[in-house]
Amino acid sequence: MLMASIFAGCHGGTRVLMDGKIDGNIATKIVTDHSADPVTQRVVGGDPRECLKVAIIDVDGVLLNRNFKGSESLGENPVSLFHEKLRAAGRDPSIRGVLLRINSPGGSVTACDLMRHDLLEFRRTTGKPVVTSVLDVGAGGAYYLATASDLIFAHPTSVVGGIGVVVNLYNMADTLEQQNIQPLPIKSGEFIDLGSPVRRMSDDGQDLLSGIAAEFHQRFRDAVSESRPDSNPNHFDGRVFTAEQARVNGFIDDVLYFDAAVSQLQQLCGVSGRSKVVMFRRANDRALTEFDVTPNTPLPLASIPISIPGLDRASLPHFLYLWQPEPGLESRGY
Repeated sequence: MLMASIFAGCHGGTRVLMDGKIDGNIATKIVTDHSADPVTQRVVGGDPRECLKVAIIDVDGVLLNRNFKGSESLGENPVSLFHEKLRAAGRDPSIRGVLLRINSPGGSVTACDLMRHDLLEFRRTTGKPVVTSVLDVGAGGAYYLATASDLIFAHPTSVVGGIGVVVNLYNMADTLEQQNIQPLPIKSGEFIDLGSPVRRMSDDGQDLLSGIAAEFHQRFRDAVSESRPDSNPNHFDGRVFTAEQARVNGFIDDVLYFDAAVSQLQQLCGVSGRSKVVMFRRANDRALTEFDVTPNTPLPLASIPISIPGLDRASLPHFLYLWQPEPGLESRGY
C-alpha cells in the first residue's frame, strides 16, 4: 500500500491536491533497446517561455557507421543519430537555426561523408543557418563535417584541422613465423587479400592503397577549398592547429567560448537572446546539459592498447578522416 499526494489539477492559478491511498502492484521495466523511442527536445538554455528556439546537435567521439555496443554505451550509430536529430530540427518550424557542438577527432571516410552530405541537404532544404562550435577537438572528419556549416568557431584551447587520410594495417608475418604458423590463403585475384596482416605487402599493393588514400584526401581538400576559400592549402597535410592558429590560417571564423557561439547563432537567425536553446535526447539519456556527452563507448578490446587485425578484422580496416596519434582509436571509439 502506497500513500500518495496526487496533483489533481490547476484552474485559475489554484492547485487542488488530494491525499489518498493507492492499492495495487508496481511494475518496473528494464529497457534493452535504448534507441526504440525517437529523440525529443530538452530545454538546456534560454527562457522556457519563449516560443522561438535554436537547437544544439552534439557530435562526440569517433564517427563510424555502426552501432556501438558496450556496458557504457547506449548502442547508438553516430551517423543514424545525427540524421535523426537533423530531421527533427528541420521539421520544427519554431527552431530557427542549429549549432553543431563538435568534440571529435573524426572517423571513417564514409561515415563523415554521409554526415556532411546530410548537413548540406539540411541547409539547402530548410534554409536554416548552421554554426559550428568546436570544444576540445574538431579534427579529421569532424572538421570535414564542420566545413558544411555557415560559420565555424572554436574554443580558445581547441585543436582543429587534421586534413588527411589514414588506414591502419599491420605486418604480423614475422610474429607468425616465430610461432611456426604458416598462412595458407586460397584465393583468386592477386589483390583480394590486400592489407592482410599475415603477409608482407608488395610495392604494387602499397601503390593501390596509397592511390585510394590520395583520392579520399583530395575529396577532403576540395571540400575545404570550396567552403573555406581563405584557408591555406599548404596546410592540407594532416597537421592540426590551436584555435588561434586555425583562425589565422582561415580554417575557422573566430575564437569564441560556447555561449558566445550560441549568441552568434541567435543573431544570425534573427531571434532574441532569450530564445529557448534545445537539444535532442532520448528519454533514457543521462546527458542533461549542453556539455554532457551521451554514453556511447564500445566495449570490445578495451583492454588491448592497439587494434590487432585478426581479432577485430570484421571492423577493420577503415580509411579514416581521423586525427589519430593512437593506432587503436577507431576500434574502441574514443
